[in-house]
Amino acid sequence: MSDNPVAIVTGGSRGVGAATAKILSENGWNVIITCSSSIEDAKLVAANCSNKATEVFAFQADVANEQDCIATIDKAIEKWKRIDALVNNAATTKFVWDHSDLNGLDAKDFQKIYGVNVIGPFQMVKAAKDHLQKSNNPCIVNVSSIAGIKGIGSSIAYAASKGALNTMTLSMARNLGPIRVNAICPGFIEGEWLEKGMGTEMYEAVKSHVQTTTPLKKTCTPESIAEVIFSIIEASELMTGQLITVDGGASLNL
Repeated sequence: MSDNPVAIVTGGSRGVGAATAKILSENGWNVIITCSSSIEDAKLVAANCSNKATEVFAFQADVANEQDCIATIDKAIEKWKRIDALVNNAATTKFVWDHSDLNGLDAKDFQKIYGVNVIGPFQMVKAAKDHLQKSNNPCIVNVSSIAGIKGIGSSIAYAASKGALNTMTLSMARNLGPIRVNAICPGFIEGEWLEKGMGTEMYEAVKSHVQTTTPLKKTCTPESIAEVIFSIIEASELMTGQLITVDGGASLNL
C-alpha cells in the first residue's frame, strides 16, 4: 500500500479536473478522477498523469447518482485505504446566455443542473466525510464560479446552482471541521467546453474582451485554476469557509 496522500477529483476527463489531477500527481498524490460519460478520455488523462511514484485512476461515475458517489469513495479506499482531499469539479449547464429569456429554461433544466452542481457535491462529501476526518489535513475544494457571486454566466440556472454551492460551502466549513471546506470561483476559463457552449465567434470575442479590459489582462486556464486548488489543499491549513475568486480581476469590472 502506498503512503501517498489520496485525492478524488470529479469531472476529471478534461479542463480543470484533468489539470488538477496532473498537478496533484506531480506532487506525490494518488488520484481518482471521475467522469460520467467520457471514460476513454478520463483513462487517457489518468495514463498521462501516472508515473513511477504516483497513480491516477479513472472511474466512471455520475455525481448526481448517490450510489455512484459511494462507489467512488469505496474504490479509493479499496485501492489506497485513505482519502485526504476531495475536489468537487464535475458540473453541467444549459447555455441560455440571455438571462431575460426565461422561456429558455424549465424545471427539468434546473433539476438536472442542480443534480450535478449542488446535490452531486453534497453526495460526494457525505460519502467521503468519515474517511476525510481520519486525514491529518483533510480538505474539500468545491469548484464554483463567479457566476454564483455575480448572477452572470451561461444561464440563470447555472448561476443559481453555483450560488447554492457557495452557500453549502459555508455551511459545511462551519460544521465539518477539522475538514477544511473552500470554494474556488473562477472567471472565464479557456478551453473546449466553453468554446463549444458559446460558439467560436462569441468565445473569441469574450476571451479578447477579458484580455483587454481586466486589470491583469489575462484569462484563466485550467492549469492556473489547478494551481490555486493545489495551494488550497497543500499550503493553506488554516483556510476554511472561503469563496476564492480567481478571474484576473474581471469581476472588478462588473
